[in-house]
Amino acid sequence: MPALHDGEQMTFRVGWGLFSKAGKIVVAAHEDNHGGVPCLRVITTTSTGGILKAFFPFEARSESIFDLNTGLLLSTGETSHSKRKTTRQSLVFDHANRTATYTNDIEPHKNTVLELPPGAPMDLIMSLVQARAWQLQPGDKRDALVVFDDDLYELTLHALNPEQLRTPLGTFNTVPIEPRMEKTEPKGMFKRGSTVRVWIAQGETPLPVRFEVEFKFGAGVATLVDYRRAVDTDHARGSTIDDEKHPGA
Repeated sequence: MPALHDGEQMTFRVGWGLFSKAGKIVVAAHEDNHGGVPCLRVITTTSTGGILKAFFPFEARSESIFDLNTGLLLSTGETSHSKRKTTRQSLVFDHANRTATYTNDIEPHKNTVLELPPGAPMDLIMSLVQARAWQLQPGDKRDALVVFDDDLYELTLHALNPEQLRTPLGTFNTVPIEPRMEKTEPKGMFKRGSTVRVWIAQGETPLPVRFEVEFKFGAGVATLVDYRRAVDTDHARGSTIDDEKHPGA
């Protein structure tokens, strides 16, 4: 099942090189109904901010819809806008036939039907957030099927040695998780030598307190700066992580 729950929201501050406030990522989940099926909608918004926004304005919104009965991803869609490019694309999954229909509204010649490899697909951010539910410990690994635009990557998530991280929300004992492309020939960002990591706080409320994507020309770091709990917990609606001792602290 998805590792996010109704009403849960995570806000990350993005840093890039000398820009400590280069942007923001917000991941929010709410229960809904999709064609008569109870579902969880996970909406992720990304935007540049501060000085960087003046030179590189960028906004993106993605939506993933999960079937709450099966935990499977039903569809995912994304739109983005920058100075140079606008994108609008979607994937609709047919799990019975192990296919996914890709639709690109801006470049329709790219429309296609994909064969699904083994596994339950998710987008990259959701697969990293999902790691909080797997409780991976150093030396553990787990396979993940990750959506990248009109392609699907078969990744293996590796749990690395524990690290203690200081963040605006406190100090956390964490286990870093690193996706690697081992089952197939590396492609895309992995072929270009990029690495991705997420640091999962240990404790009663495992949270992804930091993401990092490292490229040859620099690294983008997203740090958790605000957390809103799910509405079906014993905590009050709208409570934040500051209401109690930070997990893993």
